[in-house]
Amino acid sequence: MIVLRPADAGLPCVTMWLRPNRALSRRGLRRLIVVLAALALTTAALGAWQGNVFAPLFALVESFAVAFALGVAWRAGDRSERITLDEASLEVRFLPGRRSMRFQPYWVRVRLAPGGQRHRLLLRSHGRELEIGAFLSDEERAELAEKLMVLLAELSGRSRR
Repeated sequence: MIVLRPADAGLPCVTMWLRPNRALSRRGLRRLIVVLAALALTTAALGAWQGNVFAPLFALVESFAVAFALGVAWRAGDRSERITLDEASLEVRFLPGRRSMRFQPYWVRVRLAPGGQRHRLLLRSHGRELEIGAFLSDEERAELAEKLMVLLAELSGRSRR
């Protein structure tokens, strides 16, 4: 998902937030885990009633394992990238974390490079290369590449005048 905040009159920079698409909210994830645990424990209770005394124990262990795995997968959706573009710099900050990279906007080249199963969106400048939007779909990466090229062209055209 790409969220674009254009430059306002008071703020000369354009900010883009890149976030992975997420199908469930935190509340939806909790509901899903409760439903899956209830189904597993109900099935285990039927198995215990028919003589398998270990079924509830295994269902409980399975429920915790599934809840943990779904929680880890859901938290992976918290990662995002913030791209800030102004006349002096293009900065890419990876969140959560403190990793960031800064480029001079006049020299940045945006390239969609084919690779394996998907295209990679690369920013290149002065021998440095950075992949952005790895968690986006191919269509979203193409859209982002186009937006970045337009914004960089406008910025370099403005700075020459």
